[in-house]
Amino acid sequence: MMTENPEFRGYKDTISTLMEEILAGAGSIEKAATAMADSILRDQLVHVIGPGGHSSMAAEEVLWRAGGLAPINAILDAGFNLMHGAKRSNIVERTPGYAAAVFDAYRVGRTPGEVIIIVNAYGVNAVCLESAFEARRRGMVSIGITSRSFADSLPHDHPARHSSGKSLYQEVDHFLDCHLPLGDAVVEIEGSAEKTGPTSTFCNVFTINLLLIETVKRIAASGETPPLWRSANMPGGDAANRELEEKYVPRVRHLA
Repeated sequence: MMTENPEFRGYKDTISTLMEEILAGAGSIEKAATAMADSILRDQLVHVIGPGGHSSMAAEEVLWRAGGLAPINAILDAGFNLMHGAKRSNIVERTPGYAAAVFDAYRVGRTPGEVIIIVNAYGVNAVCLESAFEARRRGMVSIGITSRSFADSLPHDHPARHSSGKSLYQEVDHFLDCHLPLGDAVVEIEGSAEKTGPTSTFCNVFTINLLLIETVKRIAASGETPPLWRSANMPGGDAANRELEEKYVPRVRHLA
């Protein structure tokens, strides 16, 4: 019989605990889902931005996803994408004025009441905060997926912070706590000065998928058919998706 690997078990247990903590915020998720469902029922797109290299993965997670909502406009700006340089993405996410240009490029906030989901587990950098500011200025409904405990632990003069010293959770209409632990990585290894086993992507993606699940439930409860993608790898998947493709390919930048 194989001996259990304690690092594997500890990592799994920590991830499970974080998911339970996220589930404790179900009330906030449900309120945010109401705003999303109402927007989709008005035939608006829901925008998703992850300002930062790994945060951008949450926006990718909900674009063209089996079981995902079709009217999702994932903002996949090249400045955030690690493919164009990991350190570069770190510099870009700290650049004042960048968010407004990205919003304009993606035609975000053209109609009143559009919803934007801002995903950044750290929730302190310039593009992150200015995305919330821009959403408010454009009359949008903002949903922030971030960690309050992390933001509150970071010194106000840390170079990663926006010049205002504010945190994302303070500036959005709906705050969903993803409970990222301080430092992100959680597994201690003997002989290593730094921890390994990062958690932020688990935290972000689990939270945003709970939000989408509840949104689908609320659309269905309204009597409308939720506009969901079927896996293109399933029998009949291409045919099932064709009507949604015709409707949303002209409207969603990265869908075609």
